[in-house]
Amino acid sequence: MVVLVIATFFVISFLTNILGPLIPDIISSFHVSLTAAALLPFSFFIAYGILSVPAGFLVEWWGEKRVMLAFFGIAFAGALVVALFPVYHVAIASLFLIGGSMAALQVAVNPLLRVAGGEEHFAFNAAFAQLVFGLASFVSPQLYSYMVLHLTDGSGAKNVLLLILRRLVPSGLPWVSMYWIFAGVIIVMLLPLSAARFPKVARTAEEQAGAVGTYGYLLKKPKVLLFFLSVFMYVGSEQGTADWISQFLVQYHGYDPHTSGATAVAWFWGLLTAGCAAGMLLLKLFDSRKVLLGFSLGAITTLTVALFGRGTAAGLAFPLLGFFASVMWPIIISLALNSVAEHHGPLTGILCAGIMGGAIVPLIIGGLGDAFGLRTGMMSLYLTFGWVLCVSFWAKPLVANETIRSKLPQHQGAA
Repeated sequence: MVVLVIATFFVISFLTNILGPLIPDIISSFHVSLTAAALLPFSFFIAYGILSVPAGFLVEWWGEKRVMLAFFGIAFAGALVVALFPVYHVAIASLFLIGGSMAALQVAVNPLLRVAGGEEHFAFNAAFAQLVFGLASFVSPQLYSYMVLHLTDGSGAKNVLLLILRRLVPSGLPWVSMYWIFAGVIIVMLLPLSAARFPKVARTAEEQAGAVGTYGYLLKKPKVLLFFLSVFMYVGSEQGTADWISQFLVQYHGYDPHTSGATAVAWFWGLLTAGCAAGMLLLKLFDSRKVLLGFSLGAITTLTVALFGRGTAAGLAFPLLGFFASVMWPIIISLALNSVAEHHGPLTGILCAGIMGGAIVPLIIGGLGDAFGLRTGMMSLYLTFGWVLCVSFWAKPLVANETIRSKLPQHQGAA
């Protein structure tokens, strides 16, 4: 069961973080504007934000197994429909189905991981799951590059997968192969899930969806709204960067979107994962607000190099931006939960609804990009990363993170 949950994390990330490399291909294949291209991640992440809270109720009513089977099935339908009918409007609907499915799956698997692996191993298993999540984000753009290049140049004649996909994928649209792969991966997941015996999950207070009225009570608290906006701004920063890296490097520096552009996106996610390890060490040494401040300043500095530096500098700075973004999500979530004394389950649902920032910010960038140029559009990331930086000043948690210094006995002066 732990292996199945870890595999689910891999699939969620594998499907979620491929949008950035696909955007240049979608623009050229469908001949759409930057705003129209941005509607694809918008469709995905707006579904994520809308369904985060309802998914919690569904899991409590139906149980983890039914929810996972149902939403893997919906994600399969979403992947298959765009593989069979690769047109722009179908892709929009497909990504809405896939995004909503990924939201429901994330809600279901976290408590399942705690119960299946044992509470005493939950911290380790959760950290390992995040590592696998990051690995999938790195792998999917690399697989995209491989598929597109080999389907285009006709190489890999002995590769059975390539031979099959050449018959399925329309000529001139090699990126559609990724959706056939998505559909196949989901089938591989559905088979063991349907046969597996799920443990009974007793959800903790932090995992329960709670009563509907509790959400209204929490939303009246200004600090809850501030942390909701902070999650919104962080996810907007993350996706607003990742979704437009490849197109920016193509447009301003002549990068190949199928190789160097996709590689830059892959390393953005790879360094974001590596940054989590560095962040874990720093959080044992310093207050989380100071770590957030330092990483936010690093992100803003790196963003400046990425937007205004020369080609090589920009190609290095964009991935490095992932490193500085790495600690923002866990610190914001922990500060939020440690700033409210009760109703952590509904609070988590409200915070996760802020993931819709990944829908709105890339769309704003695309709209500004059409009007004033993509570089100007991406300058809006100064506002979103700047908001995250400000969290380090106004957050007042009831409980601060434990550091090595805080655990040392305090020196008592002579009376």
